[in-house]
Amino acid sequence: MDLRLALYELAAEHRLEARASRRLEELAGFDRQPESLSRWLPIGIAGLAAALGGLGLIFWIAANWETLGRFGRFAVLEGAIVAMGLGAFWRAGARAALGLVALLATGGLFAYFGQTYQTGADPWQLFALWAALTLPLCLGLRSELLWSPWALVTMTAISLWVHAHTGHRWRVEPGDLAAHLAGWSAALLVLGFLSAPLQRITGAGPWALRTAATLAVVIITLTALGGLFSRSVGTHYAFGLIVLAVAAAAFAARRSFDVFALSAVALGLNTLLVAGLGRLLFENSRGGDGIGSLFLLGIVAAGLLAASVNGVLRLSRHHAATGALS
Repeated sequence: MDLRLALYELAAEHRLEARASRRLEELAGFDRQPESLSRWLPIGIAGLAAALGGLGLIFWIAANWETLGRFGRFAVLEGAIVAMGLGAFWRAGARAALGLVALLATGGLFAYFGQTYQTGADPWQLFALWAALTLPLCLGLRSELLWSPWALVTMTAISLWVHAHTGHRWRVEPGDLAAHLAGWSAALLVLGFLSAPLQRITGAGPWALRTAATLAVVIITLTALGGLFSRSVGTHYAFGLIVLAVAAAAFAARRSFDVFALSAVALGLNTLLVAGLGRLLFENSRGGDGIGSLFLLGIVAAGLLAASVNGVLRLSRHHAATGALS
């Protein structure tokens, strides 16, 4: 509900004068700067500037491809990484932004190396090396600006690894179960590494966890759906339900509770359950009433969504009340 609209309705209901209405708006804090703005605005601007600076560096090299030559391109990329690293060491205020530029420049260096020398390495190996070599940078700077893109790079490496070990095709077949389970396990390890219990060690914030959780849910849900809609329902579907249920239980615990991550996992579970019911209904209808099946499917989907939202909100209130009492 919009607070300003609610105050207008309250003022109209009690027929407040203009002076009383202004006093009510002052008490609501409409004229004050939001408390979180002074904290998050500089971080957001620094992150945007660093992202644009890193991408601008890569685009500048592409625009001057012939002029720089092979040695010049390597020198610019390596020089940028060294300069940003030294700047992050000396300037504490700009440490996170300069570290982000260094992380992006590292990815550009590996991309250029792979394009120049044609080593024959799979793309996942370049992303995995990128994630491994920038991990000490993220651990040293302990900033959300670095952990969120690092999670994106790592999850991309995992997806490409699965792609490479399933015949370089985005397929879901019974014989690929081991590769998919290995990819899921790696994604869950990254998720656990960025979770709240380890934040003292990593320094990762909530948005790094939420980035990893969203990508992990997408990986698991899409693979499980592929198993569901194969000719015969594959074991991927059952394993997907089990893995997401375990993840939901983990995020529901007080120590690792996160509303966004739990909601993402609940959405993945709802998607799989509704899709499974849809296949069951329409496979067994055999020319029956399709409208009735759709109606039942819609009711079940709405019920699952309502139950999930209610459960997440109840858990959030419970953990908030428990934290306040303790």
